[in-house]
Amino acid sequence: MFWVDDALSMTFTGGDDRPTKGHRARVLALALCVLLNRGGERFGLANRGTPPRRGEAQLSRIAGHLMAPAGDSAYGTPTARVLPSGSRAVFLSDFFGPQEPVTEALTRATDHGVKGTLIQILDPDEEAFPYDGRTVFETMSGATRFETLKAGNLKSAYLNRLAQRKAGLQDLCRTTGWRYLCHHTDTSALKALMWAYRALDHAQ
Repeated sequence: MFWVDDALSMTFTGGDDRPTKGHRARVLALALCVLLNRGGERFGLANRGTPPRRGEAQLSRIAGHLMAPAGDSAYGTPTARVLPSGSRAVFLSDFFGPQEPVTEALTRATDHGVKGTLIQILDPDEEAFPYDGRTVFETMSGATRFETLKAGNLKSAYLNRLAQRKAGLQDLCRTTGWRYLCHHTDTSALKALMWAYRALDHAQ
């Protein structure tokens, strides 16, 4: 079962030479579905409540859902309510929203015997914070806007918060027995795809 974050934060890209985070998440999810289908596995999309099935019709159904426009929420919130007991799951997101729903979803899933992986997808600019001088920061929804004349002064605090978030996700995965990967949109999707496929195999 796949949860692919379709929130507005996933529409960000720091450059025209690389995809948005959401595009990379959808590509990885669909490619994994193709591999699972070839292996005779069933697969579904938790976002849309699509039950796990196999076959070309299921692939087409999921592809259609993944091509839908982004949602209207600023950040995605995963859910474990639609994960069948004993299934395997893949959550793809930047995980920039509140961590409490992620913790609740993984804890609930683990209680029902669901094993899985978290793939945190980030743009390289979100890792490097290459901003200095006068800069306007705005959420993808436009709801929050912040202007500063000294963006470089925020770099240390920002990188510290990001490191804390990544460490929190890794700790959560260790506690629940899930696996964690941080993938950047300027790197090959193939490497992340093969990592995720092997992780699912090990989760059996």
